[in-house]
Amino acid sequence: MATLADDLQAWLGQSRQRIGNLALEPRLEQIGHVAQIGDGVATVTGLPETRLDELLIFDGQVHGLAVDLGEETIGCVLLGDTAGITAGSIVHGTGEVARVPVGDLLLGRVVDALGTPLDDGAPVAVETLAAVEQPAPAIVDRALVTRPLATGLLVVDAMIPLGRGQRELIIGDRGTGKTAIAVDAIINQRSTDVICVYAAIGQKASSVAQVIEAVRRYGAPERCLLVIGEADAAPGLQWLTPYSACSMAEHFMARGRDVLLVIDDLTKHAAVYRQISLLLRRPPGREAYPGDIFYIHSRLLERAAKLAAERAGGSLTALPIAETQAGNISAYIPTNLISITDGQIYLDPRLFYEDQKPAVDVGKSVSRVGGKTQAPVLQALSESLRLEYAQFLELEVFTRFDTMVDERTHKLIGHGRRIRAVLRQPQFAPLGLGEQVALLLAVAEGILDDIPLDRVDAFRAGLGTWLAQHCREALALDDQTTRLTEDLRGRLKAALKELAHSVARPPTGGKS
Repeated sequence: MATLADDLQAWLGQSRQRIGNLALEPRLEQIGHVAQIGDGVATVTGLPETRLDELLIFDGQVHGLAVDLGEETIGCVLLGDTAGITAGSIVHGTGEVARVPVGDLLLGRVVDALGTPLDDGAPVAVETLAAVEQPAPAIVDRALVTRPLATGLLVVDAMIPLGRGQRELIIGDRGTGKTAIAVDAIINQRSTDVICVYAAIGQKASSVAQVIEAVRRYGAPERCLLVIGEADAAPGLQWLTPYSACSMAEHFMARGRDVLLVIDDLTKHAAVYRQISLLLRRPPGREAYPGDIFYIHSRLLERAAKLAAERAGGSLTALPIAETQAGNISAYIPTNLISITDGQIYLDPRLFYEDQKPAVDVGKSVSRVGGKTQAPVLQALSESLRLEYAQFLELEVFTRFDTMVDERTHKLIGHGRRIRAVLRQPQFAPLGLGEQVALLLAVAEGILDDIPLDRVDAFRAGLGTWLAQHCREALALDDQTTRLTEDLRGRLKAALKELAHSVARPPTGGKS
């Protein structure tokens, strides 16, 4: 008993000594209370020192973002489940803006807007934190967009080429293949050094799963990062998703890497922001969108750039996606995005239902930057392609009214139909530069005009294997190649004619 008392006295003495050695310093802690909460937003009182976009912590370690600063109250967007938060709950101010983890350890992962893993993997080891909101690079820090970003889609790379550092809008009605084009562009980077970041906003879980599966199966997932804000996620997380993805992509750009950022899609992002703004009782404007709807998208997309050599020379290429209703590209959000970006790829529902995929309307699509960055060897073969295709489409419309056409017109129609067949391309099968050059050469030389129209797909499908056996030099072409030498052009042309002859022959055996 005496021993126990002695031990207790010794322990108390040591505790007093440790407490006496502690350096007691004043610590300021800001505490407020929830005045009102519901539908993913909250009104907070008692935090007069809170800054705009400051991160707040609610009960249950749920984070919130201060987006409205009033004289007495603060409007917050909640970034998590609000089940345990009620009026009167305590709110802690952090004094910091929202930050997300960035770095190489994120590559190959699926995370949400706060960097929390969604792929059942280990927690993300934080290398560096970057602010979600960052200013766009200044004009003096930018360089000219000079290098192409190949998508592997012939209709895009030949007629609507993209450059590294460009912002190109993909726009069209629902279900016309907008995401398919973006995913094919990501898959095509498996043969390059480009890092890909895919941001999904308000998408169904099944749609997101299909994208993840496609990237893992056909692409280079070790150089891809997926930032997901699903349809059932908190509105605040959906709204924050593209900004978080952009910050994660900018980390690589600042270190001299080339990055492709796909944002799918900004129409849903605008709808989420409208929902949040109305709940926060902001004054509505056109179509009930808040007055700063243009600004929230422009400040995001302006962060895409090609940096100058003094800033490491990296690039961030943005492919935002927007959805139209009944092909109305003059609606509020589509026109906003068209005016912000450097061009648009418009997908026509009529072409999609006619099985012309990708359903790109060449007449309404434009790239205001990429033409100067197109690979020279590809540019030389595609200079007249757009004009020839447009003339064919116009001529085809007129010939529908009269079946009697002269021989010259008949040849032009047949040639145009083969151009259209060449531009049709299956999903998850991007073409390399050498294959694209070979197809354009076959069109320019009229090699495809001598084979049946229904055999053009077989010609394209067997092209890669055929070139690997008969003209391997063509597959080695890159974006630095200025033109085809006479020798290579002759050998490539001979190989294409031989392939066309073999494809044109009817198959032997089996049923006719």
